[in-house]
Amino acid sequence: MDDPRRLYECLLDYCSSTQTIERICLGLVWSVCQTQLNRTRHSGLAMTPAIATRTLKWPGTLAGQPLKDIGRWLLQWEPYQAAVGMAAVNCSINAGPIPDGELLEVQPEAANLTVFEHFLPLTQGLKVVVIGHYPGIDHYIDQYGWQVLERSPVAGDYPDPACEFLLPEADWVFLSASTIPNKTFPRLAELAGSAKTVLMGPTVPWLPELHAFGIDYLAGVEVTDPDVLFQTAAEGGGVRIFETGVRYKVLPLHEENNLIWLKRKIAETYAEKERLTQAMEHWYNDGNSKRFPQYDSLNDANTRLSRMDSAYKTLWDRQQR
Repeated sequence: MDDPRRLYECLLDYCSSTQTIERICLGLVWSVCQTQLNRTRHSGLAMTPAIATRTLKWPGTLAGQPLKDIGRWLLQWEPYQAAVGMAAVNCSINAGPIPDGELLEVQPEAANLTVFEHFLPLTQGLKVVVIGHYPGIDHYIDQYGWQVLERSPVAGDYPDPACEFLLPEADWVFLSASTIPNKTFPRLAELAGSAKTVLMGPTVPWLPELHAFGIDYLAGVEVTDPDVLFQTAAEGGGVRIFETGVRYKVLPLHEENNLIWLKRKIAETYAEKERLTQAMEHWYNDGNSKRFPQYDSLNDANTRLSRMDSAYKTLWDRQQR
């Protein structure tokens, strides 16, 4: 498994768009970042931190900011900044094609348990650890002996430090994607290295490279109605978003699937690089002596290509063994 800390470099590689943010909502449960290009609106989600605050200094300043600048907030330790950064990164990723996967039927009364129900047949008789106390998960604790790690534990939960003992012995681990912005992902993914690991929730970024960081399945969302999603999140929607603006999708991450996915992304990025290279040539051929205005975007495209090529070679070599 690659060093999980490298995931953050990878995520920022995919958030190099010079597109500007149209609007951001920090809802009670979900934060949503949206852009609009050629009348098409793209959205990215992240879970809103559960700590109330009155002292944020940047509300009212984010609309119109470059997406990639706000995406870099993912590296911040202030939880609201990191959540907004994660939403911006997902918005950039979702502006491109996301992979085909198995759509899950959501029961409105138990929408947040949909992923657990989907994987239940595969986990019978095995040791399962879930990161986070999801409403309704007590049924799985009582019926199947699942273990739940929770930062603010309630009856039946294990506290955070128990991850050092429980995860290395687990057969299956359900890992909330909110661990990415809160920076617990690297250690948790490392500890769960021997388990089948599902990265789950609306915060999931659709990236094939996550397999290199120990993730076996992505269980994320596909946005079906960006306007209704934004309204639902702004009005305090939690599980309600599954009835309005998104639907759950599961994708197994394996070498063959990842190679196809990466190949498509490499082709897209190469086309972007060629377009920018030609634009730069025209810029200087027209007699301009100042720096090419989109030089940073071209440099970003080259960086992404280099990293994706390395990821593709690693997967290819692994498949040939």
